[in-house]
Amino acid sequence: MSGKTECRGCLLWESGRADVLEDVQRHIEKIPPSDKAEPAAYDARLAVCAACAHLVGGTCLKCGCYPEFRAAFRRQHCPIHTW
Repeated sequence: MSGKTECRGCLLWESGRADVLEDVQRHIEKIPPSDKAEPAAYDARLAVCAACAHLVGGTCLKCGCYPEFRAAFRRQHCPIHTW
């Protein structure tokens, strides 16, 4: 074990996982506009995720998603119903 700890409360861009973030962003770009969350809702959702104890290293430990991707969908919700 390297002694490296996962970043608690870090979204992908903060966690140093730029390759994963780029992939997630490519997938977000493919979401049809009618299915995409409004920018203000997206930002608010990510703020909630960033403060969540279940976010570790850019991944939600409750559902295994990358919050940047889940939050981009208009009809998605948090697995513990915080947004």
